[in-house]
Amino acid sequence: MKKFLSEFRDFAVRGNVIDMAVGVVIGGAFKDIVDSLVNDIITPLIGLFANQDLSNNVFMIGEVAVKYGSFISAIINFVLMAFVIFIMIKLINKARDFGKKEKPVVVEPTTKICPYCLSEISKDATRCKHCTSTLQ
Repeated sequence: MKKFLSEFRDFAVRGNVIDMAVGVVIGGAFKDIVDSLVNDIITPLIGLFANQDLSNNVFMIGEVAVKYGSFISAIINFVLMAFVIFIMIKLINKARDFGKKEKPVVVEPTTKICPYCLSEISKDATRCKHCTSTLQ
């Protein structure tokens, strides 16, 4: 049991797990901000153009209310969250690669010069196509 607890402690304090836990907490808090943005600012602005509150839009099927306005608000919420996460990942990747130098790409030549007529020929050629000299 002592070994199990020791392994669990090592796992729990490993950097990746702590980073993930902090990310989940911050993500939950950020979701509340995005919810407020959608519910308190974007949805009323859309409702301003539609002359009604978007979140209250429903249609009835028999006695069942289908709240399509709330669904549209949830879609806007999702798109905003996905966009912000995308931007954050791009910024993190850019920051991670900031000091790194790109390795120069070495391009091997595909041609060589014939030593007899000085024409450009394929590097794999065994005979020059211009002067028909045998090459090594």
